[in-house]
Amino acid sequence: MSKEKLSSYDVLGTFFDEGSFTETDAYLKSDSGDAEAVAGFGTVDGVPVFAFAQNVDACGGAMSKAQSKKITKLYNAALKVGAPVVGFYDSVGGRLEQKYDLLSAYGDILRKSAKLSGVVPQISVILGNCMGTAALIAASADYIIMEKDAKLSVNTDGKGACSGCNTKNGVASFVCEGKDAAIDKAKALLSYFPTNNLEAAPAFESAPAYENPEKLPKVIADSDSLLCVGSGYGEGVCTAFGRVDGNPVGFVVTHGGNISADAAQKIAKHVRFCDAFSLPLITLVDAKDFESIRDASTLVSAYADATTAKISVINGTAVGAVYIALAGATSGADIVYALPEAIVSPVAPKAAAFILDPSIADAPFDQQDALIDSYIKQNLTAAKAAEDGYIDDIAEGAELRDKIIAALNMLSSKRVAALPKKHNTK
Repeated sequence: MSKEKLSSYDVLGTFFDEGSFTETDAYLKSDSGDAEAVAGFGTVDGVPVFAFAQNVDACGGAMSKAQSKKITKLYNAALKVGAPVVGFYDSVGGRLEQKYDLLSAYGDILRKSAKLSGVVPQISVILGNCMGTAALIAASADYIIMEKDAKLSVNTDGKGACSGCNTKNGVASFVCEGKDAAIDKAKALLSYFPTNNLEAAPAFESAPAYENPEKLPKVIADSDSLLCVGSGYGEGVCTAFGRVDGNPVGFVVTHGGNISADAAQKIAKHVRFCDAFSLPLITLVDAKDFESIRDASTLVSAYADATTAKISVINGTAVGAVYIALAGATSGADIVYALPEAIVSPVAPKAAAFILDPSIADAPFDQQDALIDSYIKQNLTAAKAAEDGYIDDIAEGAELRDKIIAALNMLSSKRVAALPKKHNTK
């Protein structure tokens, strides 16, 4: 598709399976004619989905009482049926002549979207301009997909509206080259999700692991199944969806070093989404410390509260608070695996060597590094942690994948009774 404005019918026709789209409220009128959005339901790869697209052919898709009525009725139907909602945004703003009715229109949609959160997946696709309060509505979805030249900002002056800005601040999960690619990304993302929080995610035909995988998670995941989320934000960690033996899972991958504040928030959001929709979570642990105690606390809370199946794999160094948060008792991991070369330590390995073996400090300075390495290899290994019951098993390569598949099958019927509360305060 070109960069020209698209008809909302073109957008929805491209998004839904051919011939499956059924429009709702087709005859609803706005002050000046047709309502400024097209809404309805259909199937995407055979799965029921509700969607709306702002109608650029009607007052530039501007928000109005009529558009709000269409969208809120769509949300109500999605809640009753239990099906995902996808919104396609491209408008000139709002019908300002409607004054306070316009504020009510925005508020109604935001309230409905909040009620849907955690009940059905929500995706926003920004194909053009989405500014002011409309940006709040789009941002209330679980994931935001932006076309490269689209604009998204709560500031009507356009500050911070570019796709690059929204990627760096963690608002946009994906940026796509062209509208076709953005629509296709929404369809691909939906394939990993259940239709609602009471259903199981759709299973696909089992596939082998990646050919010649260089590192995790490709060792574990089915070939061509990994979809990274939020690249460009929270660097140093990767959050992704994938499939293992045909079943959708969430991945958290740490890449060594320290976990930054943004990275901790990125992980926490991913954990909460996977937990809300009972997607098993596989965490690959290789990190030394947290940079922000506040954001580390948010991450710890997300893991501790999550009752979905959780498997941790220590594939590098797991030190102190990182081990506790991502693989230890606080994380609530059901099973913890480790690679043979993994290191597990209560504090930085070098510090642990000095503290636990005072003779190292008494040795000549030029011999200390060798003694430290020797201590770490003998005393801070995965094998030692397994002997003390802090790791369930040690494996790598195809054996690790087989063990994770077996664990996921075992955990598929996991049930946890949580303490009653309104919500977490973190």
